[in-house]
Amino acid sequence: MELDTKNILKQGFSEFEMPKNHEITSSEGAFGEVGKSKIEALKKSISEIHEMIQGREKLSRKIHEEGENLKSEIKGYLSENEKMQIVSSDPTREKNDLRHKKIEISELQMNEKIGCWKDIALLKKELREYERELTEKEDRLKMFTKILGDEE
Repeated sequence: MELDTKNILKQGFSEFEMPKNHEITSSEGAFGEVGKSKIEALKKSISEIHEMIQGREKLSRKIHEEGENLKSEIKGYLSENEKMQIVSSDPTREKNDLRHKKIEISELQMNEKIGCWKDIALLKKELREYERELTEKEDRLKMFTKILGDEE
């Protein structure tokens, strides 16, 4: 019975030979493709966040410029009508209403600056997370490629 066990063990070991290099290479290719697609997706997300940051900054500048234009128009209207008497039942009230509108526009501009800062801060936080994840994935892919390259 001892002889049979030795023969079985010998046959068993021959059935469980180590995989050939081409099998490792094919799995490396599959893993590499998955890793590369994840890396490309992260790069695309990072690029989109950069675009969102630029778009948010552009929107904020546009809102600020439009506010400045409105305030300038109100100022011009008020200075024009300082010389002429506004034909109205209550010219002082109209002037005060226009001045109040200028203040509201300034408040809107200030709130927009704060909102823009908050939005960009959140986008940059997300950007840092994606960049960290991208670096980790690229490092892992390099390490995996190096390990598989050394085994061949």
